[in-house]
Amino acid sequence: MSPPTNPAPVTLAGASPTQARFGLVLMHGRGGSAADILGLGQALGLPDIALAAPQAPGHSWWPTSFLAPTAQMEPFVQSGINAIDAAIEALNMPRSKIALAGFSQGGCLALEYAARTGDLMAAFGLSAGLIGTSDADGSATDALYGHAPKRFAYTTDLSEIPVHISVHEQDPHIPLTRAQESNAIFHDLGAETTLVTAPGAGHSILQDDITALRATLNR
Repeated sequence: MSPPTNPAPVTLAGASPTQARFGLVLMHGRGGSAADILGLGQALGLPDIALAAPQAPGHSWWPTSFLAPTAQMEPFVQSGINAIDAAIEALNMPRSKIALAGFSQGGCLALEYAARTGDLMAAFGLSAGLIGTSDADGSATDALYGHAPKRFAYTTDLSEIPVHISVHEQDPHIPLTRAQESNAIFHDLGAETTLVTAPGAGHSILQDDITALRATLNR
């Protein structure tokens, strides 16, 4: 699998961007689709919100774990960032009125985009964690599912921007330690952080995620 050379196609739903109070860009996970994740936006029950969702080629933003070395990940991460840029452009609204949310791979992209670029209404990483900007010193660990640590060299000012991260204690794809680390990094960047940790094993969107999305977009 190679990263696409053109931005992913974007599907719009919900209210017309010219009449909407806010916009919401939604990023699907591995095996998902733009249509699937748009269903999440529509389930919020907020008819005055404009929705936009890019579609990853082959229904996956990258072929490996997001914990893989930077050399493997970065071309796919940049492609995903380009897809978010295309979705924001499709909404044609001020960035300060656009929230970004994603699940799994899409959630990792949502968090990474927010950390690298800022200037958003809010960011939601549902069963997700930061990808990182480069490889860090250190050996692979069980806490990172056999992967080595990453550096998180962000200089973005996220003052007063809500950032919501969720994870299960035993998520098969998102190590709890990476979600906790991501929450701490966003806090250091000035964001208003929330970390929701669900007990037991799982990899899913939580009711707390829905509640947080609805509260932020209904303010």
